[in-house]
Amino acid sequence: MIDALVSGKVSGAPTRRTSKNGNAFTVAKVRVPTGEESVFCNVICFAEQAQAALLALGDGEAVTLAGTLKVGTWTAKDGTARPSLDLVASNVLSIYSITKKRKATQPEQEGGQQRQPYRRGDYAADPGELDDGRPLDF
Repeated sequence: MIDALVSGKVSGAPTRRTSKNGNAFTVAKVRVPTGEESVFCNVICFAEQAQAALLALGDGEAVTLAGTLKVGTWTAKDGTARPSLDLVASNVLSIYSITKKRKATQPEQEGGQQRQPYRRGDYAADPGELDDGRPLDF
């Protein structure tokens, strides 16, 4: 098994299933770009937090997955060998989860609006604009 970080786009909708012994898991397919072509990666999640993050995504949404990767091959109808990727994902990261985490960590202003991050120039002019070339009096 290989510890891996795989990035791609969700292909189809992730689905939640239940095993014979009653444990829930989530499966999905992710299209992973490999230069000019793409490879599909079969993904399975057992961790509740990873399942929830994966189920929040839809077809075509970008995702990054961390977990254990198994690499294999399969034979296409034309007889050529193709790579097979199976990932047991322990962590799922998407734009949705990043936005959610940012909102949770930024303090709110009065009136319930989110506070914007500080930007250069919000409170003082750029220091370069203050220099008029004269020596400073100490």
